[in-house]
Amino acid sequence: MLSSKGLTVVDVYQGWCGPCKPVVSLFQKMRIEVGLDLLHFALAEADHLDVLEKYRGKCEPTFLFYAIKDEALSDEDECVSHGKNNGEDDMVSSERTCTLAIIKPDAVAHGKTDEIIMKIQEAGFEILTNEERTMTEAEMRLFYQHRAGEEAFEKLVHHMCSGPSHLLILTRTEGFEDVVTTWRTIMGPCDPNVARREQPESLRAQYGTEMPFNAIHGSRDREDADRELALLFPSLKFSDKNTEALQGDSSTQPRLKITDLD
Repeated sequence: MLSSKGLTVVDVYQGWCGPCKPVVSLFQKMRIEVGLDLLHFALAEADHLDVLEKYRGKCEPTFLFYAIKDEALSDEDECVSHGKNNGEDDMVSSERTCTLAIIKPDAVAHGKTDEIIMKIQEAGFEILTNEERTMTEAEMRLFYQHRAGEEAFEKLVHHMCSGPSHLLILTRTEGFEDVVTTWRTIMGPCDPNVARREQPESLRAQYGTEMPFNAIHGSRDREDADRELALLFPSLKFSDKNTEALQGDSSTQPRLKITDLD
């Protein structure tokens, strides 16, 4: 990772203190602004890496910066554009169709997060945000409110709060507009047993065990994606916007506009 072109920022932390979460969020937003190929961000626990031994026992955040020269870094037009809107604050936006993906606590606990992320990227998805978070009961009751009348509702809420999940905002490269449907296809059927019969190559078939431990969550449709993203990423503004003129696209499918509110 340190050999990647552009700037790599490493947040060095210790287990007893944890990473600097506000800064993690800040760098994720900056990465969307500057460009995913030019700014990289990583967490490193000093307690488990001998090369970082000298950073142990400190109470302040420590950041290491590694830069690999890239011509694109000096080309401001390629990297980022800033604009004023009638005196308002700068806005950071990515007008692409996005959806939510969650690597659930069961897959995280089994150490499958990196494998799943690699397969997501191999399938042509671009990960705009990857945040590890343990959900609260209140969040999950609201998140799954459409299933409140089901017998398995309480078990599902308890599972989603049982440990850390990875929350991903996914988009697709040019030419793949319907990111919600494509992501649901790659996940496979909700029940891992059904997935293994009908779509053995799907992620739920490979990493799920049984309901509700099916490893992955994905938004059901465009409306659900908007709702879930707004609920779990309240610091980002998500709004529908038709962008027919974008790169000559004649589609009327709404895209999510991601706007930095800070």
